[in-house]
Amino acid sequence: MADNYNLPPQAYQQQDDEIDLKELFLALWKGKWIILCVTLIFASGGVFYALSLPNTYKAEAILASANDSKSGGLAAMASQFGGLASLAGISLGSGSTDGKTMALATLKSRQFVYAFIKKYDLLVPLMAGTKWNESSNILLLDPEIYDEQNKTWIRAVNSGKSSKPTQWETYKKFKKLMSIAESKDSGLVTLSITHLSPTIAKQWVDWLIIDLNDWVKKESLNETQRNIRYLEEQIERTSITDMQSVFYELIEEQTKNLMLAQVQDEFAFKTIDPAVVPEEKVGPKRALICIVATLLGGMLSMVIVLIRFAFNKKA
Repeated sequence: MADNYNLPPQAYQQQDDEIDLKELFLALWKGKWIILCVTLIFASGGVFYALSLPNTYKAEAILASANDSKSGGLAAMASQFGGLASLAGISLGSGSTDGKTMALATLKSRQFVYAFIKKYDLLVPLMAGTKWNESSNILLLDPEIYDEQNKTWIRAVNSGKSSKPTQWETYKKFKKLMSIAESKDSGLVTLSITHLSPTIAKQWVDWLIIDLNDWVKKESLNETQRNIRYLEEQIERTSITDMQSVFYELIEEQTKNLMLAQVQDEFAFKTIDPAVVPEEKVGPKRALICIVATLLGGMLSMVIVLIRFAFNKKA
């Protein structure tokens, strides 16, 4: 005979994990003064921070590639005469790099930026400028970074480092100010400089365009002259009439390139719309800074109130 055991029903304690919105709302209402105070503190801090930031101005110019085929040089002509040249065991190379791509790469390069800053003596306004005086149109320098009277750098740096900014520091700072945008549809390039002074921003854009054209032109002239010397050497080394004809045609084309480059100022880029002195600031976005600071303060204060509520509930 089986024994029947009457076991008492086991009581399970059901835990309610659902969020009670009414309870949360009441908790937020009880902590309304904390929320209000923290939000006001963040909002005030955002206002003071936004007002402490100096205005910045952007000057920009729209450029068009002058001639994409210039940078090809001798290699660009190899496809036309490569077959005949190979008969003499001479490799003229193949393919060419887009002229605009090369020019933009030069503009972004450290070598070009270093030379640009040194040529126009931009180290002090670049690294020590702190505010633009609109009435006098003068860039004010930070006295904690540069001693204008004694012409010395006095900025605080770590032990072992020089007070004078290094080339790497100046390059990084300049890259932040310079912006290059290329339109995928039209191929036009927009070059801009954002600076504390609208006059300086416009001046630097003008100088960049001039120096970039001069730089690319000089490189192209040097390359063309090297190509001509190379072809002249190959003429002396070969007795094959067809090959000599190829080299003479190549020299003729290179000479044309040389003559055109010498008389063309806007060698890499033509200026479609030159830079002007901007009259309206581009930054900082003070209203946006204040709104973000206020929202951040409000969210942080509500999190604080809800955490306190959760701990008090568990206690």
